Amino acid sequence: MAAKRVLFLSCLTLLALARVPAMALDSYVPLLDQGFRFMYNLEFESAQRQFGDYQREHPEDPLGPVSEAAGCLFSELNRLGILQAQMFVKDSTWMSRTKLTPDPVIRDRFYASIMRAQQLADKRLKGDANDQGALFAATLTAGLNSDYAALIEKKNVASLTYTRQATEMAQRLLKVCPDCYDAYVATGISQYLIGSLSAPFRWMLRLGGFSGDKQKGISELQLAADKGHYLAPFARMLLAIAYLREKQPDQARVLLAGLRADFPGNTLFAHELARLDSAQP
Repeated sequence: MAAKRVLFLSCLTLLALARVPAMALDSYVPLLDQGFRFMYNLEFESAQRQFGDYQREHPEDPLGPVSEAAGCLFSELNRLGILQAQMFVKDSTWMSRTKLTPDPVIRDRFYASIMRAQQLADKRLKGDANDQGALFAATLTAGLNSDYAALIEKKNVASLTYTRQATEMAQRLLKVCPDCYDAYVATGISQYLIGSLSAPFRWMLRLGGFSGDKQKGISELQLAADKGHYLAPFARMLLAIAYLREKQPDQARVLLAGLRADFPGNTLFAHELARLDSAQP
């Protein structure tokens, strides 16, 4: 069970990456702004229309297909009930879940989009190893693969390989673009979750190249929440989960209330707020 817990926490690190668009980081694209807003509101068909329009306008940009893949994964996580914050608060709840059945149409679309994004990102990185958009795309493809393997297929060992790839690409991106604040979601949740483990487990992960510091993780998530763009709302979601894990429901409530106001179409925020209120003495 302890080994499974370590695998789960490493995989959850990549959940943070599941909603990061591989973008040209010097600008924000209206089509994608709207697409990701639809996605946060759980309006997946509308989100995919925006991502599809972007791909037709920019067929050589890995941003388009990786955003489509993110939308596919997010919709599956929602359909299968994985997005509820409480699932990530108690490890026993997570580990007791049964194997899930993916939608085969969404699964095929997800993997096809991932493959297109990988090919386009590799092509750009061959021309410029520091291409920020391509580094973001490479981070995302690995992260999304890890999430699908761990969260839907329960292939924890396979997901660890993708976890390492995504972490390495995120670190490369931050070296060339320290103010790419969305990337701090990935590093922040990794620092927090690994830092939450007991000393023997942290030692085991350090041997594998992973490090963790709980407070540093929260600080990095806060940085992404305050200064990020596409991932700022997701950073707030992750902070809320962290506060719930830390038995600080008041801080979580503030974040969830803000998210509910910003994304009224997402019933998950209202649901979690109601759950918190019902738990009050």
